[in-house]
Amino acid sequence: MLCCMPGVSFVPALLVIWSSAAFIISYVIAVLAGHVEPLVPYISDTGTRPPESGIFGFMINMSALLAGITMYIRYLLIKKQNESSHFVSSSCNMFSLCIGLLGCAGMGIVATFQELSVPSVHDIGALVAFGSGVIYITFQSIISYKSCPKWNTYFMCHLRMAISLISCIAFIPMIIFASQISMTKIDWTPEEKDYTYHFVSAVCEWTVAFGFIFFFLTYIKDFQRFSLRILTEIHED
Repeated sequence: MLCCMPGVSFVPALLVIWSSAAFIISYVIAVLAGHVEPLVPYISDTGTRPPESGIFGFMINMSALLAGITMYIRYLLIKKQNESSHFVSSSCNMFSLCIGLLGCAGMGIVATFQELSVPSVHDIGALVAFGSGVIYITFQSIISYKSCPKWNTYFMCHLRMAISLISCIAFIPMIIFASQISMTKIDWTPEEKDYTYHFVSAVCEWTVAFGFIFFFLTYIKDFQRFSLRILTEIHED
């Protein structure tokens, strides 16, 4: 099915499918193994203990790679569109790419340094991944508005901005409530101290994560307009 998609739209489509599968598969295995409670664990909690830890690490690293490729193609598309109608500065386009790639690096850290093994490094990676991701989709939403109406519809711009706002709003309590938790553990129960902080923070984390997925889903239509040949020519210039 992906091979039949026009242009380079298969890239964000593959990213969305793979990332969704990474979250869902790790969650299902962790719950069935009794490693986490079914009610909203942290995403990282579902990939801390074997066997789900190996699957989580591999799939999230692949998601980071696919996200980086998607962001680079998006950068090239904006560069190509700017050749006929200058709507955004090249420095803004480059900054968006760099902040996005920084988020991908954060994802790699999260996947490599597990929550219970190296919690401080893991937490830094998560902060970088989510923080950079929120900034990236916000910048891309603004760029989308600047490209209207030639390269984007206002409906698509409104949709992207709505996803960005929801992700930004969820990101703030995610950090605030996570900072109030006094212990590092993965098997939470409602009776425990700090459970409310954990629950609210985890809900916000899943909201932001799937906000990223839905945002990249909106790239599919844009990527249909361009072929790999065009992108290669841009890269060579």
